[in-house]
Amino acid sequence: MALSLRAEHLKRYRDVAWLLVKYGRSDVVHRAGLDEALGDDRPEPREAPPEAVELADDLERLGPTFVKLGQLLSTRADLLPTPYLDALARLQDHCEPVPFEEIERVVEAELGARLSKAFSRFEDRPLAAASLGQVHRARLRDGREVAVKVQRPGIRERIVDDLDALGEIAEFLDDHTERAGGVSLSDVVEEFRKAILQELDYRREAANLETIAHNLERYDEILVPLPVTDYSTSRVLTMDFIRGRKVTALSPLARLEMDAAPLADVLFAAYLRQILVDGVFHADPHPGNVFLTDDGRLALLDLGMVGRVSQRMRERLLSLLLAISEGQGEEAADVALRLGSPDPERLDEERFRADMGQLVDEVRGSTVEEIAVGRIVLEISRMAARSGIAVPREMTMLGKTLLNLDAVGRALDPDFDPDAAIRRHAAELTRERMKEQASPGNVLSSLIETAEFAERLPRRVNRILDQMASNELRFRVDAIDERTLIEGFQKVANRIAMGLVLGALIVGAAMLMRVPTKFEILGYPGLAILCFAGAAAGGVWLLVTILLQDRRGGD
Repeated sequence: MALSLRAEHLKRYRDVAWLLVKYGRSDVVHRAGLDEALGDDRPEPREAPPEAVELADDLERLGPTFVKLGQLLSTRADLLPTPYLDALARLQDHCEPVPFEEIERVVEAELGARLSKAFSRFEDRPLAAASLGQVHRARLRDGREVAVKVQRPGIRERIVDDLDALGEIAEFLDDHTERAGGVSLSDVVEEFRKAILQELDYRREAANLETIAHNLERYDEILVPLPVTDYSTSRVLTMDFIRGRKVTALSPLARLEMDAAPLADVLFAAYLRQILVDGVFHADPHPGNVFLTDDGRLALLDLGMVGRVSQRMRERLLSLLLAISEGQGEEAADVALRLGSPDPERLDEERFRADMGQLVDEVRGSTVEEIAVGRIVLEISRMAARSGIAVPREMTMLGKTLLNLDAVGRALDPDFDPDAAIRRHAAELTRERMKEQASPGNVLSSLIETAEFAERLPRRVNRILDQMASNELRFRVDAIDERTLIEGFQKVANRIAMGLVLGALIVGAAMLMRVPTKFEILGYPGLAILCFAGAAAGGVWLLVTILLQDRRGGD
């Protein structure tokens, strides 16, 4: 594929070429024909890789698309080493605010009403300004305090252009370079495209707020702001205003005045329930998105990014977390192998199991301050990729989420132990999983399957008996002694034949009961009674024989 010469893409080609040269891949730049794009502004390549923090700083300077790309890459343990994952996970998304006149035009165009008509008050100074939008405090006509999130003018078009350019570069690199770990860069860019376009649609975030709020309503200590539907569009999101401060802004004195340990535990339990029971979770709970409210609760903000986990994936993730928390390396390796998709050409299962055992042993010997469950999950993803096992994106998202939760938990309580929290809430999570499986829908589905099985059973039994009668029944058996197998079939055939004879005696006796005869027993036709007695005796003998032989076989 040839790179496009569209003017709006040339700057992005230059930016990507600049990063590749600086971070040691000038050979790729040369093969791609991007040397001229750099011009005189060519960074000095280094023999040793730059610090991971420097990469995060460079992405911040390149603008919102690259900041969001860096945040996505922070979940890809199969592409980057752990120090880079940590640095990118802490990427800050702060920008200079947009002039209020432009924000006013966006709000009025989206809501179809003048700002003074829709709100009794709308503060022109933003509470926060990020790369995609900024938040203003306002008050509705009914007196309700709200926060209004407004998308930056023109940001959607800019990101779409950047995505097109990144897609062209990724496709070119896939065609002209070796894939690291078998990973397609085009697939990474496509994953990024879906994630950021969803984040640009504030209607999705409004739906996320309602879903998460409903799922967490059992936790009185957790608060999720609800959207105001009539005042929300794809570019404007109006929601409850939360009074509070970031958990990272808490002073040691403030922690002493509040009971922070239970809050940290409840927050961890709420996220485990989102991930492992509900299957929908807030995927970006970094400390800046968790507020301590004035009434002592925890508020979850910025739900533009959520993760979704299938039922089967939830069960395996729960098993993985329990195996890690219990220090069972072999069990954790088995679960991780079932989670991933091994590449037969690159699979090194022995190496993976050895790495897993060493990792779990290290966790078992760590202090509370050294334990970080999220980092452990990301490390498992990295080891799996190195051993030829492709792990699902849900697992890396889980790792990043737990990593952020570790930071929030320790900001609230420096002695918080996420490993112990998993063990503490394991029984509750298991009960929730069983309760979910026992829902009316699942029970009805099981009943339907049972009815279908019962309906098809006679037809299948008749087919087996017909094949046995015509000597066409075939069994596919591996590694079993043929003589033992034939003897077993003979016993089964004898029992079936005996059962048929006994059944014939019972049917014949029932028919003879209608035939008058002088030979009677207890007032009934004697021949019929003899048939019944023979069938009863034969049935008892068959039952005793089966029990004795089965017990002998079990011994």
